Amino acid sequence: MASVETSLKEAMTSIEGSVGAALVDYTSGMALGTLGGGKDLDLAVAAAGNTDVVRAKIRTMEMLGINDGIEDVLITMDTQYHLIRLLKGRGGNGLFLYIVLDKSRANLAMARHQLKRIEAELEL
Repeated sequence: MASVETSLKEAMTSIEGSVGAALVDYTSGMALGTLGGGKDLDLAVAAAGNTDVVRAKIRTMEMLGINDGIEDVLITMDTQYHLIRLLKGRGGNGLFLYIVLDKSRANLAMARHQLKRIEAELEL
């Protein structure tokens, strides 16, 4: 089992094209841990903003009567992918892993696969 810090380091090193990673509590909008980012990517601001995205999707699914879980949310930009993976089980309820990828260097399918593996090893 891996700690939050170890999991974020794993995301940054094992996922090609990683620019920043965070573990976020979407009940509060707070980042519980961040790694990477920089002046062009404030992960605390991104955590709060993506909390709104997750909450909106959950609310929409409830209004539509969709009784299914969200695996991940992908936001595709001109130069980046923003991948949000909602955590399941073992105390992960209300949390998501967030990773920003450089689109020119990232393999989206592999990133999703690696993020799923990192989630499985994360100990909360």
